[in-house]
Amino acid sequence: MADGRKGTYPVAETVAPVVAEYARRLPGCLTAPAAVDSIPWRRSDMDVNREVLLDLHYRMLRIRLFEEEAGKLSEAGRIPGALHLYVGEEAVAAGVMAHLTDADQLTSTHRGHGHLVAKGGDFKKMYAELFGRSTGYCKGKGGSMHIADVDLGMLGANGIVGGGPPIAIGAAFANKYRGTRNVTVCFFGDGASNEGTFHEAANMAALYRLPVVFVCENNGFGEFTPQAKHQAIRDVADRATSYGMPGLIVDGMDAVAVYESAGEAIERARRGEGPTLLEAKTYRFFDHVGVRGMGVSYRADEEVLEWRKRDPLLSFEQKLVETGVTDQGSINALRERVLFEINEAITFAQESPFPDESQLLEDVYAVSGGVR
Repeated sequence: MADGRKGTYPVAETVAPVVAEYARRLPGCLTAPAAVDSIPWRRSDMDVNREVLLDLHYRMLRIRLFEEEAGKLSEAGRIPGALHLYVGEEAVAAGVMAHLTDADQLTSTHRGHGHLVAKGGDFKKMYAELFGRSTGYCKGKGGSMHIADVDLGMLGANGIVGGGPPIAIGAAFANKYRGTRNVTVCFFGDGASNEGTFHEAANMAALYRLPVVFVCENNGFGEFTPQAKHQAIRDVADRATSYGMPGLIVDGMDAVAVYESAGEAIERARRGEGPTLLEAKTYRFFDHVGVRGMGVSYRADEEVLEWRKRDPLLSFEQKLVETGVTDQGSINALRERVLFEINEAITFAQESPFPDESQLLEDVYAVSGGVR
């Protein structure tokens, strides 16, 4: 939107109304604010107050519950196609999106549900797309890996590894050319960092000082291949120096750490100082595809269990309770509310019609007078 206001949730437009709305719906669910200085996981001078903490939690919770229910549907054979779930990586999307407005853009990956949910994606349209129904974001023709919402600045998930960077710098170039303060965020994985598209995009972004932030969600695997077997470096952020931009590494299992680092990079881009490469060290709890995957043995169960001990959502909720920001009853009530919205969305999707054959070529290619 032209005014650049926050567009985070379907139920409210800014964090404060979200808090007020849930306080109204769920009496007693929000306790007295904790003093900002008493929050032990602050690492910078950035304002990480109670509203920000509740914002981050709400985003992560919405992603987690959406993905878990989508996984169940996939395992039951109720939705078609491949499903790449974001469970375990929620802190990255939440920490980044908390700084973006509707006018800011992002490009996503094949594991893109979490990005759109964190930017305020509509559950009904998202599930409808997964079910292949005409009421979905892409009218049921895009599926899991191609969800987009231009009104929210979501320029699309992408089934092509490394397909997002060229799109991202195109949007960033347009932002600079038009003289806006809008920023584009480009999400990609450690595997995509080896692709020529990423290198070309990073080089051009630095050359023209484009307002873009490259966020590498390094979950340690390029599909089924461990990072050590597909690149000689340990930290993707090391490559930033060769492009002439800052490279930062952040704990991708810590929403506040991501929030602080992403905030610095995004504000730098808004000031016209050019791109940043932000590498978030994270981990996906489910398999590359689906929940149980394709039966390919490529990581030890013990490794997954060790990473699960650092669950970004559960550890965050524990800190929220310990510091008095909220209580477990409030968390449980919010969880039930989100699950209610998800169940409504699934019912909506199931009851929606499939696309008609006459719509097969709509939105596929451009013709004289508009898009066909």
